[in-house]
Amino acid sequence: MASKVYFTDLRTRNYESLLSKLNRLMKKAGMDQIDFEGKYVAIKIHFGEMGNLAFLRPNYARVVADFIKERGGKPFLTDCNTLYVGSRKNGLDHLETAYQNGFNPYNTGCHVIIADGLKGTDETLVPIDGDYVKEAKIGRAVMDADIVISLTHFKGHEGAGFGGALKNLGMGCGSRAGKMEQHSAGKPSVHEDRCVGCGACQKICAHSAITIADRKASIDHSKCVGCGRCIGVCPKDATHAGEDETNEILNKKIAEYSLAVVKDRPNFHISLVMDISPCCDCHGENDLPILPDVGMFASFDPVALDQACADACLAQPHIHGSKLDEVPHVSDDPFINSHPDTNWRTQLSHGEKIGLGTREYELIEMR
Repeated sequence: MASKVYFTDLRTRNYESLLSKLNRLMKKAGMDQIDFEGKYVAIKIHFGEMGNLAFLRPNYARVVADFIKERGGKPFLTDCNTLYVGSRKNGLDHLETAYQNGFNPYNTGCHVIIADGLKGTDETLVPIDGDYVKEAKIGRAVMDADIVISLTHFKGHEGAGFGGALKNLGMGCGSRAGKMEQHSAGKPSVHEDRCVGCGACQKICAHSAITIADRKASIDHSKCVGCGRCIGVCPKDATHAGEDETNEILNKKIAEYSLAVVKDRPNFHISLVMDISPCCDCHGENDLPILPDVGMFASFDPVALDQACADACLAQPHIHGSKLDEVPHVSDDPFINSHPDTNWRTQLSHGEKIGLGTREYELIEMR
């Protein structure tokens, strides 16, 4: 059976702002059918890397938070720490970045909680018995919530093809070890030229996998369990995760992690298809959008939502002067042309296979 996906464009009239229109879209799509009374509600959002300006404005997060509070819920904005080096690698820097980008209680009406804690190690193990993931490692605050709402900036992504609801949920809610599991078939390693032999990684390793010799750390992969704690504590960013998983399997793991996040509890999903940059908001910069702004989408089904957003993008002309002018056009798909080494359809097909949702949808337009 096709899932319902609700859509509205970005046109406004004198009497209604885009923020009011988003509120009306959530009602139209049935988000108010969820029992929020007294419930903790995780609003999963990307706060944007420092220097990036394509992330969603905090005004939109305020609309979602107020919607929940008006119905008795207790919302909080959340994301997990990154695996890579940047302004969101640990809980303190991540929180500072969120605040500087406007995601503070005064602007959004709710608090920010970094879901996997100070060093990316605060996680809950969620059994799912997927084809690739048997036990997903999800940020604890996300799993402590009673309800999950994803508020997604839909854009391109170099590993997944595009970053939609599944990317926001699956990769975004993974703890540091969870992100490593999705990106890598192996274990972390050490850049010796950066290592100063301080021993911080050795002290935090619970499996005696790290040794220091000649002021350089090394990791015994036969003992390492891939928890990622050494990455979080290194003051020189010398420890790093491998990215040796194929993009096909990466996309499938993202779908399986998404299932771990939403299963057995109420969930709802909103995607804003605007400022469609070719790469993720994890970059410390953002390129010219590759496609015109499309609109706002909402659904109870994250797979159908991503499919509807992708189809809407495929119907758009590309923006002259963007990255799409610089790359070979190997297909009619702007995301594949931007990143030909990956195919986003793999993620949605696998999501459908494991019961996360369906790619069949009925698009209901709200004017």
